[in-house]
Amino acid sequence: MKPKNMLYRFIFPAIFVFSCMGCKKLTQVGEPVNTITTQETFGSNATANSAIVGIYRDFSNNNYGNGNTTFNLGMAADELHMFYGGPSPYETNTLSPAGDVSNFWANAYYDIYLANAAIEALPASAAVAPSAKTQLSGEAKFFRALCHFYLANLFGDVPIVMTTAYRISDTAHRMSTDAVYAQIISDLNDARNSLASDYSISNGEKIRVNKWGAAALLARVYLFKANWEDAEAQASAVIDSAGLYSLETDPNNVFLANSKEAILQLQTANTFPYTTIEGALFIPYDSTSNPSYYISDQLLGAFEPGDLRRTAWVDSTDFSGAFYYYPFKYKIRNGAQGNILEYYMVLRLAEQFLIRAEARAHLSNLDGAIADLNSIRERAGLTDLPPSLTQTEVFAAVAQERRIELFSELGHRWLDLKRIDSADAVLGAIKSTWKPTAKLFPIPASELINDANLTQNPGY
Repeated sequence: MKPKNMLYRFIFPAIFVFSCMGCKKLTQVGEPVNTITTQETFGSNATANSAIVGIYRDFSNNNYGNGNTTFNLGMAADELHMFYGGPSPYETNTLSPAGDVSNFWANAYYDIYLANAAIEALPASAAVAPSAKTQLSGEAKFFRALCHFYLANLFGDVPIVMTTAYRISDTAHRMSTDAVYAQIISDLNDARNSLASDYSISNGEKIRVNKWGAAALLARVYLFKANWEDAEAQASAVIDSAGLYSLETDPNNVFLANSKEAILQLQTANTFPYTTIEGALFIPYDSTSNPSYYISDQLLGAFEPGDLRRTAWVDSTDFSGAFYYYPFKYKIRNGAQGNILEYYMVLRLAEQFLIRAEARAHLSNLDGAIADLNSIRERAGLTDLPPSLTQTEVFAAVAQERRIELFSELGHRWLDLKRIDSADAVLGAIKSTWKPTAKLFPIPASELINDANLTQNPGY
């Protein structure tokens, strides 16, 4: 193991150019070989800030921010089909340890590595201002938490990586999901206490996480942990955060850059096609071309009559005499240089209302839960739910609103089916290849070869 004071020769700005590095094995990072040290990388406020921006950039380009989480988890659930080359192993839930699932593992651990390098280097830097150290460390901890969250939900027990010392990560053991969540919660509490409450660090744009972004992810984590009191408290803090956020009255505006509803977005690069990857890939070339992915009959049939989300967030194409419906939350297939209109949504306010509604229902505050659900329904042009709903009916209403409000967004449906223990019933009824062990992805074969301490998930 390297000494703690060893200067790892690693250059953060390289990820701006070499984003494909995220495809390398990621508990197996290996000895850094670049020539610029972390001391130089964190040698000023400007270079330290650039290093953290690099984490955002890599997250934007890897499996999580490049659409694959939405596409693949949407197929793993009951939302999407692949048009050509399908059915995908994600759609049939027949993933192989040798398949492309490795990117979900490697890319997450790569960004954890970047975050750890920042967390280790910032305290020792004499050139970075204390306030900047606090802010930048908070951002790094947020991303470390976000990556561990997806790893735990996709793979189950996973290594908790808290160091850049490659000889430690090379031999990491799988830790219980409870232990992983404990670390996630610790990181997010640190981040919330460290981050600014506004967006001044990003000139008012919602492209850098603030304390409310950390609170929003923390609310989600507490929901997944069935900690209803803390889930409600964190969601309420975001909803009541000094008027920073509000639900867009028009669903068409939700995914615009810096929308009122956005808590955290990833900035779209000012390079071709000048749009989000999901806009570029979901939207067909024209009204008679096929979409790359199309919406399942199950999802299409789940919309209530008159739901504005059906007209605003779903579009169709007539290809060879058949209609195919595709997600249309992002509406720009090819944008214009210097005029980026849409950013990639990571966290938004509607989810916080749904988190709070579910938490309140578990806490027997049915009136509060129904009020939160009606906030979402009113924006969708639907009638209010009646106050006479039972607790069971409120839970069903929460599941329905989450399904429709959050469809085709970073895998929410797949995670929810597992979280509320509905995957076997829902997916087993529509997929002949479904088996309960498919709820966890296989540990990549390459990781098992290189780390004898890792074990494979059941069913693989």
